[in-house]
Amino acid sequence: MSSKAPTVEQRAADLRDLLEHHLYRYHVLDDPEISDAEYDRLYDELVAIEEANPQLVTPDSPTQRVGAPPSEKFQKVEHPTPMGSLEKVTTDEALEKWQEDVCKRLGTSDVVYVTEPKIDGLSINLIYEDGVFVRGATRGDGYRGEDVTPNLRTIKAISMRMRLDEGETPSLLEVRGEVYLPLSGFNALNERLVAQGKKPTPNPRNAAAGSLRQKDSAVTAQRPLSIWIHGLGMREGLPAEGHWDALQWLRAHGFRTNPYAERHESIASVAKACSAWEKKRIELDYEIDGIVIKVDSFDQQRRLGALHERPRWARAYKWAPMTAQTKLEKIHIRVGRTGALNPWAQLEPVEVGGVTVSQATLHNEEDINRKDIREGDEVIVQRAGDVIPQVVGPVLPHKRGTRPFKMPANCPLCGAEIVKPEGEAMHRCPNKACPSRGLESLINWVQAAADIEGVGEQSVRRLWDLGLVRSLPDLYRLTKEQLMELEGYGEISATNAVESIRASKEVPFHRVLFGLNIPDVGWVTAQNLARHFETVDRLAAATQEEIQEAEGIGPDRAESIAEWFADDANRQLIDELCKLGLRFEIGDELKPVEGPLTGNTYVITGTLEAFTRDEAAAQLEAKGAKVVNSVSGKTTGLIIGEEPGNSKLTKARKLEVPLLTEEDLVQLLRG
Repeated sequence: MSSKAPTVEQRAADLRDLLEHHLYRYHVLDDPEISDAEYDRLYDELVAIEEANPQLVTPDSPTQRVGAPPSEKFQKVEHPTPMGSLEKVTTDEALEKWQEDVCKRLGTSDVVYVTEPKIDGLSINLIYEDGVFVRGATRGDGYRGEDVTPNLRTIKAISMRMRLDEGETPSLLEVRGEVYLPLSGFNALNERLVAQGKKPTPNPRNAAAGSLRQKDSAVTAQRPLSIWIHGLGMREGLPAEGHWDALQWLRAHGFRTNPYAERHESIASVAKACSAWEKKRIELDYEIDGIVIKVDSFDQQRRLGALHERPRWARAYKWAPMTAQTKLEKIHIRVGRTGALNPWAQLEPVEVGGVTVSQATLHNEEDINRKDIREGDEVIVQRAGDVIPQVVGPVLPHKRGTRPFKMPANCPLCGAEIVKPEGEAMHRCPNKACPSRGLESLINWVQAAADIEGVGEQSVRRLWDLGLVRSLPDLYRLTKEQLMELEGYGEISATNAVESIRASKEVPFHRVLFGLNIPDVGWVTAQNLARHFETVDRLAAATQEEIQEAEGIGPDRAESIAEWFADDANRQLIDELCKLGLRFEIGDELKPVEGPLTGNTYVITGTLEAFTRDEAAAQLEAKGAKVVNSVSGKTTGLIIGEEPGNSKLTKARKLEVPLLTEEDLVQLLRG
């Protein structure tokens, strides 16, 4: 008995259900079941059916997310229930005072709270009739907002139709959410605007608002907007007694709720969460400017009521913004320990994220000119946690008389003619005797290689300027009395610093190799050399061909390493450090670490924002991973920063090795 083929009407309905299901899996659960190509095939099939049969098009069809004609203006619409704004608190004391008021009004201290990240986006009200999305509007004045339904339809994280169980038919549901632009999308949008000679947006919230208020929804569709649903307005027949239950119900019925929402039995627990998230927010791919705190019970919310449309049962714990606008006073050049010229911005001091910022990174000449950043410009500065602030772009138009940036022709320290090796983004000083090599090597030693507590970059620079420390052996001959001559050092701090320097003689052999400033020897290569040769005597005596036998070392790198060890001055440096007691043979420290990433192998290419490549490698290895220099079939993932190496990318794609972003790296390290 043959089964009957489905009708065109039935196939269209099945495709709509199937596509909405896969959008829910991808955008709400972050757990896709099919590939993008398979989704596109199903979508194209539905488009073909609807084009041939226009009468089959429904308002909730996935094909109706884009394509409405450009709007001349947005119509004003009334919200079924008002969208109140939240009173803010900025201290734990203010939070406790609010809690005392809540308990006093309720006549009980038995109050449970729910916290959620406060998304720095645009508040939106979504209306569903009989489970189908029919209208969406901005918050406006809380009573009336702008109808932006065609643009909201382009956001794939917004469900066009609720996932209802049989018998569930809510006639009207009012859903509240926050539309936002991910940080990755924000940075890409600003780069595109600057390239087009347009003014960049100062922060992701403005970018999201501008994207959602485009007159042409096709333009909105090109922006990677998303949404977090955080509450309800009118909720007839909703089987939930509190906000926490409502969030679970919303997620189960197709809405994207934030996974970091938490339920708390005390206000102390709430305060702890607010403090923790202020530090952790850099881990997110979207901006949050605080934490929203709500009394969980709907009955208690009703009893507390509101004052001037501001609910007494909720507060927003706000932090300082992470972007700001200021003047770029001057572009300076710092010469690194390998001779690389690193431009950085001297800024008119401005508060960003609760910290006063006066310097920011500028990467390289190509990046500066691509963004068209100039001395004297007003610029947008962005900071994320402890990451070095960066200049996003200029606030156009440029100030009168400003000129495009140009890298100097000569090294600012030694005067040698600058070179730019083919295929590299960085300009370099080729002079091996340049003072920067010694100073930056010392800074690298105390900060990265030996990680000496109590001796930082500024101390090293002062010691260098005074002529007290000009080499690594000088550092290990430093006395307490010499340190006490520096501002900021008393007898106790000077004694502790000298003890820290003495203790750093025990750093492992591979860290010593890394800190010697050998050309092309970073964290990974230093470990490979230490494992392969085990002692510095064997390494120093090795030929270029023998050095090549170590893992991840090609002919060019082997040649530069061999040349370094053949230099008499470098051999003398090693002899001095050996006599001073530093370790130049392998110990147990390079035995594989057992951890959550044991068995995984990674390669890092390009420039990372939050880490140096060596720092990233060290943190991965601390989790049990192996970090190597070259891509192979055994590579678990290629971690890509800015301006990655083409050869590694090409090989990774050929071998189908997963390509990971810096955000993926952060997630790996978080477990």
